[in-house]
Amino acid sequence: MDFAEAVSPFQKILKDTPSPHAVDYLRDLPQDTGCDLGYAADMCLMLTEGLKKAPGVEARQGRVTEASLSETNDWVVSVKLSNGEMSKAIASRVILCTGSSPTTQQPPGSISNTSPLELDHALSPKLLAKEIPKEPTTVAVIGASHSAVLVLINLYKLASTTHPDLRIKWFTRHDLRYAEFMDGWIRRDNTGLKGAAAAWAKENLEPAKFESSPVSKFVTKIAYEKENETQTYEKHLSGCDRYVQAIGYARDPLPGLKDATGSDITYNYQPDTGSFKNVDGKQIPGLFGAGIAWPERVTDPEGSVEWAVGFWKFMRYAKRVVPDWN
Repeated sequence: MDFAEAVSPFQKILKDTPSPHAVDYLRDLPQDTGCDLGYAADMCLMLTEGLKKAPGVEARQGRVTEASLSETNDWVVSVKLSNGEMSKAIASRVILCTGSSPTTQQPPGSISNTSPLELDHALSPKLLAKEIPKEPTTVAVIGASHSAVLVLINLYKLASTTHPDLRIKWFTRHDLRYAEFMDGWIRRDNTGLKGAAAAWAKENLEPAKFESSPVSKFVTKIAYEKENETQTYEKHLSGCDRYVQAIGYARDPLPGLKDATGSDITYNYQPDTGSFKNVDGKQIPGLFGAGIAWPERVTDPEGSVEWAVGFWKFMRYAKRVVPDWN
């Protein structure tokens, strides 16, 4: 809600969109608990459609193939439109809101008979139900992140209802970590489990509760150390039909960034200002980043460094640094 009402263009969209709309539905939810991300996604779609219609905004849907910095420090951006045609845009500033995707790695050991399951599909109960057959199936879940717990919840719900022959192997290298509310701040605010996922994990996955939990009927926990990772996977992953990795997110590839001579620009992101510097330490004119691919770096009162990821954290960061971009 804070995100949706944070800036005047958003406020105008809310005012001009007939009710009931996506933000009205958010308002009607309990405000002191979490909610399905679908509500937030609907909000983003609504705000996006409103921005497309805003005065001064020209929307082009396609894929940026290259951005070149001219001798006058303007950017020339090449876009392959969704209809296949090429388009160019010239601007004094380029903001990279290029996003991230689930990290995938080739698990060690032999997995010749095991096929990957996309994390985005495993996080969607509807898509997951379509992907997993009702015949005997074993799915490996790799990781102990917030996403990993959500996948375990989705798989357990399937196994305990419509897919009784489904079994889950949970591979984890460390104990579950939770966000902790301290005096005026949150420990592990960006890395710890929160909300419904944290409550479910404490009730079902913690060692003191796991064996007596109904979850243990379908889930086998496989704890291992980095040193014996290969042996662990060779022993336990070969018997799985599918595997899903919930081990974090990585920046999506950028289009080519070129200077006035046509050479590639080497860049270093500055996580306190959202700007970029070149290899000589000089700021690259008119180039900035925001969102999950280019978040703010924060340090908590105990000195732990994290990347601030989340709707309101992105907005708070942008409101602080964007005035300097102008």
